[in-house]
Amino acid sequence: MANVVGMPETAGLKQKGATIWSNPWIITLVYSALVIIALLFLNRNATDYVGADNDDAMRLVEVRDLLAGQSWFDMTQYRLGLAGGTLMHWSRFIDLPIANLISFFRFFVSPERAEAWALTIWPLLLVVPFLGFMGLAGRRMGGAGGQHVALGLTALTIFTSNRFLPGSIDHDNAQLGLVALMAAMLVDGRYRPANFGAAGFAAAIALGIGAETTPFVAVVCVVVAAIWAWEGAAFAPAARAFALTLTLSITAAFLLTVPPHLYSAVTCDNLSLGFYGIASVGGAGLFVSALMASERSRGWRMAALAATGGAVLVTALVLAPQCLRNPLADLDPMLKELWLDNVSEAQSILVLARREPEIVGAFYATGLLGIAVSIFRILRGDRAQLHAVLLALLLVNWIIALVQVRGALFSNVLAILPLTPFILDLRRMSSADTEDLGAAFFYVVGLLISVPAVWAVGGTLAGGMGANLISSTDVSGRGKVAACSSREALSPIAELEPGVISAPSNMGARILRFTPHRALSAPYHRDQAGMLTEMHIGLSRPAEAEAFLRGADVTLLAFCRDDPQTENIAHLKPDGLYAALAKGNVPPYLKRLSSPDQEGVQFFRVLQ
Repeated sequence: MANVVGMPETAGLKQKGATIWSNPWIITLVYSALVIIALLFLNRNATDYVGADNDDAMRLVEVRDLLAGQSWFDMTQYRLGLAGGTLMHWSRFIDLPIANLISFFRFFVSPERAEAWALTIWPLLLVVPFLGFMGLAGRRMGGAGGQHVALGLTALTIFTSNRFLPGSIDHDNAQLGLVALMAAMLVDGRYRPANFGAAGFAAAIALGIGAETTPFVAVVCVVVAAIWAWEGAAFAPAARAFALTLTLSITAAFLLTVPPHLYSAVTCDNLSLGFYGIASVGGAGLFVSALMASERSRGWRMAALAATGGAVLVTALVLAPQCLRNPLADLDPMLKELWLDNVSEAQSILVLARREPEIVGAFYATGLLGIAVSIFRILRGDRAQLHAVLLALLLVNWIIALVQVRGALFSNVLAILPLTPFILDLRRMSSADTEDLGAAFFYVVGLLISVPAVWAVGGTLAGGMGANLISSTDVSGRGKVAACSSREALSPIAELEPGVISAPSNMGARILRFTPHRALSAPYHRDQAGMLTEMHIGLSRPAEAEAFLRGADVTLLAFCRDDPQTENIAHLKPDGLYAALAKGNVPPYLKRLSSPDQEGVQFFRVLQ
């Protein structure tokens, strides 16, 4: 009798538990917690609390300067480059939360420990919204099952990249979250204004953080405008919400990040008058069109859209014609040959295929599969508009990745969305007949080829190489110069009177982090003068190099024999200064500060 009485309570508890675990927010939090725990486990042997990328170290330097009292609007890195410093193109939108975390933790621990805690927590915090938006997009694509597939594939993407590991404080992880937010809002088939307003806000913040998402944001704007032109009144509230929010948010971002004396300046690598003018004119034009022409015929709406597009084009040609081409097009040929061509994330698919063909699939195959699935769905009329939106978002990043492999991370993430219903369909066919081995086989294969890491492992095995994906893309020699730019390596000069150091660009950011000196060179295109000066020092004959050293007020020279750039310079000019130092020939104007037998970096004082 007791069992019979207890049955309804047990059933009620089971139903309540099932309801909890079907809650999309609970699902996201569970995935987020598991991913964060896994990231902490993967990072358990880290010896430094700052990420391995140069940008992570430079971001910390920038945050320290902000905390030390440098103006919010002053983005000059005074200890980088020639006298006067280098005006950086980064955004305070990323500096601010990191600085706030450090300031908070300083109430409880030492400044260095506060930095360590903040740099550990910040990228892990970004895991939650990134997974949340990808899960939301997956749920909108394929219900609860779609959320699980999207979350699972996104989790694998996080594990196989380094952008969410503790210490990774560059802006790529934040940009990934914003891209996921925009995509999730655009796949809302109910056209809710709040969702499209959120997409407009995310687009503005993405532009305020960095210019690398500009092509994606432009496509997002075109997609929203195209849906309005096609749907008319049904989409008008969503179009107005997007356009108005974008216009107001980009105005706020401009005013919050650009100092008044630079309001009229146009730069193509960050938010300035050029991108602000283009975005605000486009947003205002779409808002007015959606307000005035939504009830008119499709032809009228197309004409209104064409007029807005024309206004945007005229604005671009008047304000920023130089921004319609590659922002690195004006890079000095020497910098392109000795620096940019050896930066791993700047390689094209052609260069990558020639140097490391075994990893090409990891960067491009999943995106191409997502493109193919989207086109197939469009041709079949299966939610054609939705897949057309996904195709546009994915295609622009995949094309960017063809030119610079850094875009592959974004295209791989966006490929998850069209691949989610693809995997669900294969699973449904497999489950419909458990004895059909062919259906099960295609389900397993379809799932595997949707994971970039599988292509990386397959390519590595096919190529007979044991290197992992991260190390195999490290053509800039990041691993080789670690011994030259660690805290221990730089300790001999850390207590010296602040001066100017000439060193390979790969050492620059860590020189700024670990020492009080000004670094002549760091791997940033805005430091062209400093990078060129350092290269000319290494290329010139010892007698000629002295003039460059004294002209740049260099007090210390750091020579890292294993740095790839140093090796290239020594090979290119066998009679140059770097080649002489590699042979142990020290010119009389340099005084060695370390043993000639010391491994790693060697320091020389420039005698006055």
